[in-house]
Amino acid sequence: MYKSFYSLAQTPFSKEIRPLDAFPATDYKGALNALKYLEKSKGIGLLIGEPGVGKTFTLRSFKESLSPSLYQVIYFPLSTGGVMDFYRGLAYGLGEEPKFRKVDLFRQIQRGIERIVEERRITPVFILDEMHMAKDAFLQDIALLFNFQMDSTNPFILVLSGLPHLKTRLALNHHRPLTQRIIMKYEIQPLTKEEVSNYIDHHLKIAGAKMPIFTEAAKEAITLRSQGWPRVINTLTINSLLFGSQLNKEQIDEEIVRLAIEDSKL
Repeated sequence: MYKSFYSLAQTPFSKEIRPLDAFPATDYKGALNALKYLEKSKGIGLLIGEPGVGKTFTLRSFKESLSPSLYQVIYFPLSTGGVMDFYRGLAYGLGEEPKFRKVDLFRQIQRGIERIVEERRITPVFILDEMHMAKDAFLQDIALLFNFQMDSTNPFILVLSGLPHLKTRLALNHHRPLTQRIIMKYEIQPLTKEEVSNYIDHHLKIAGAKMPIFTEAAKEAITLRSQGWPRVINTLTINSLLFGSQLNKEQIDEEIVRLAIEDSKL
């Protein structure tokens, strides 16, 4: 409804936005550069950030930047199952039929990694999301699972991603073996005040907007309420567009944003 009212060619602020069309926020570019460093160096990296800051989109952008002829990406969010499901998922991702016992799965995953590297000349990339949910024993397992040739080589890329308190947990003494092997750490921050305004304009332009739709006061109200979190910005802008079209407002002002905020309960 609002797309035709505001003469938009496509839905703005969509989750399906291509990495090529992403808003080049300072921290988004910084996180990608950190991941690119990890790509060249190989080993273990840590990407953290609050909910809605754009971690998953950043990981997707990184994944799509990797050549399929050189890298095999295995993405696994921890919320999709238990610990054994995770190990089986890694084995499946490596093209293996998972064993039943944990010790056999460990050996199978390590051999699967070595086979891909040695026979196919492909680097396996493991992206483990929502790792703040991991139990301590599981984090300790990772230090063992990704230890090759007495820790003399890293034939893989492993990205651990989660909420900021994951970093606090990894700082504990019993996780020192894993923490000492992390060669890249990056925490994504929310957008700045200036970036929020530019972010809104950027996404509307991609959607086909020919003229400003949000007033400066409206964008200021979104900035204050969202605190720079992209997910909240997306919700407020879409709801504002809905209310604006329903009320026949050619331009969205702070009053429309206030209605969107109340309706969103944000």
